[in-house]
Formats: sequence, C-alpha cells, structure tokens
Amino acid sequence: MPQPRRKPSIAYVVLAAVVAASIAALFASAPQKRTERQVAASGGLNLTDPLPAKVGKDTILTVGDPVTQWIFEHEGWNKQLPFTIRWAQITGGPDVTEAFHAKALDVGVGANIPPIHATWVGLPVRIIAVRQRRDPLQHPSFVWGIAPGAGIDALRDLKGKRIAFSPSQVQSQVVAETLRAIGLTAKDVTLVELPSSIGGDVYTSALGSNAVDAAPIGGGIVAERYLRKFGADGGKVLQHPPFRDDLTINYVPVSTLENPGKAAALAIYVRYWVKAQQWQQDNRAELARGYYVKHQGLPPADAEIIIKAAGDIELPANWDDAHRYQQAAIDLMAAETGRPRFDATTLFDPRFESLATARP
Repeated sequence: MPQPRRKPSIAYVVLAAVVAASIAALFASAPQKRTERQVAASGGLNLTDPLPAKVGKDTILTVGDPVTQWIFEHEGWNKQLPFTIRWAQITGGPDVTEAFHAKALDVGVGANIPPIHATWVGLPVRIIAVRQRRDPLQHPSFVWGIAPGAGIDALRDLKGKRIAFSPSQVQSQVVAETLRAIGLTAKDVTLVELPSSIGGDVYTSALGSNAVDAAPIGGGIVAERYLRKFGADGGKVLQHPPFRDDLTINYVPVSTLENPGKAAALAIYVRYWVKAQQWQQDNRAELARGYYVKHQGLPPADAEIIIKAAGDIELPANWDDAHRYQQAAIDLMAAETGRPRFDATTLFDPRFESLATARP
C-alpha cells in the first residue's frame, strides 16, 4: 500500500510558527502597551488599584464558558447580577485569543498554556480564577491517541513518529512533558503543527486518516469516541506519564481590567463562578441530565462518561501551587520553543485570589 504523504519537517513547522507569532506580536503589542500614567489619564484603572465596588446595568461583561452559562441560567443567577452578562460560544485557546484581539470577549476559559502563549505573542492577559482536579493522576485531562497502523505499542515507540502539536494550547505541554519523561526531544520526532478543536475532532480525524501517528486527545468521551470509530482498525489510546494536566483558568485581557465598570463586574462574577464550581460538584447527575443530555443532546451513557472522567473539582486554598505549575510550564515550553522565560506570577491578578479561592 502507498504510504501517506508526510507532513512538513519540524524545521519548516517551527519556522512557520515563529513567523506567524511575530506577525501576531506586532499586531497585538503596539496598541496595548500603555503606561499606568496613560491609563489613569484616560480614566482607566491601574492594575495595582483596588477593585471598584460600583457597577451598573450599563456595564456588559462578555463571557465564553458554556457550562457555567447553563448553570447561571438554570439557577437564575443572571437575574441577580447588577450588570449585564453576555454569553459567547467561544472556547479553546486560539479562538479565545482571537476574540480578545477583536475585543469581542472579556472572560475566556481554558487550560494553562493559552495565557502563556498570549503573553509570548504580545497580548497582555491576567488569570483571575483557577480550578483543578482533586485527583489529577487518576483523572487525566488527556491521553495519547495512536493512529491505526502507526506501530506504536508503548510511548517509547514515539521516536521518529509524526506528532500533532499546537503551540498555543495545553496539548503542546503534554507532548513536551511526555517526550521529556521518556528521554526524547523534539529532534527525535516530527511535530506537525495542527490546532486542536475543543471537542477533539481535528486531532482524532488526523489520527484516523493517518495524517499523524500520535496526538494528545481529550480523555473521557473524546478518547471513547475515537476508539468506537477507529478501534476496529487498530486505533488505540495510551496513558501519558504521571504528570498533572488539569489546570483550568479564567483569564481576561488587561484592557478589561483597566475598565473600572468591567473590573467591578469581574469581582462579582468570580464569586458566582465559585458557586458554579460547587454546584457542579454537588449536582453532577443533574448536570449530566440537564446540560449534556437535554441541552447538548448527548446520550445518557456519554454524559456519564464525561462526568466520571472529570472526577472531583477542587478550588485551591491559594494560588501558590498554580504559580509553581505555571512557572514549570513556562520554563519547559520556553526551552522547547525558544521563547523567552518570564515570571509566572505576572500572569495572575492577585486582587482576585481571595475571591476565587473562597467557598460559597
């Protein structure tokens, strides 16, 4: 049988990524680098100022978080807010970054890498809330999807293979962590730059069509669907080495925090977001029925897989571990991609720490 045409080499992929990132940096950084004096002169809020307490209905906060949206509407919390919340169906690092650039989104939700990548391409953002899994090693967010006929029976077989890689998403960290754990580097494989969709269709389709040999795909329902579709042909999944991959964050553009009304709205929203996390933890069966089955149209069995795979939600008592986690990610990915290292604490807005870690 003819072999599938191989994707461009890692050198070509990395060069393309650097060029694209450079263009994005020129676009994003120039208009947004303002001094605190300029912010104050324009009536804006400095990032060191206390969060304002006053907010009115004329303030609009646009949030991209479908699950939280459903909980807010299910519980009627939208009607309790002193500002207007507008929901957007925008998820995933690349789409959130694009929406931030277009000023179409105030709050994005994602894994830990998107705000790091946003910083590298010149888009100033801050993390305002953190969530993790109580037992991340038993409930990993990702597994390795293996293409039919790839000749990969264990992770050590990744050497010389084509691996899907998205530098702006957490999948890139899963790739780098795995390679490091098994004693390989990016030079030992061919990285195929391929942004992943939130539902995993891009990576699983690439695996099923043999466009790549391996890719980090979502655990739970994404992995289950991949096996249903391609398992009979030889597709498989492998667990990645024991490292955590579960950090979920809410992050916002600095320009949103400089708006006094939006900053005040964010302080209120984060408190309700904490309530929403506790609601999910306490009402998992209702979330499965109401959101995944009735709202999303999934079969009950698939909804159960999603809930079970996610495990228990944990809101950390403080952000110390999150700081260390992000610093380790920055150090690793900077070394892998040639990006500059920076202090992870600058990614976080400390004014929100006590709000996002308090229990309702």
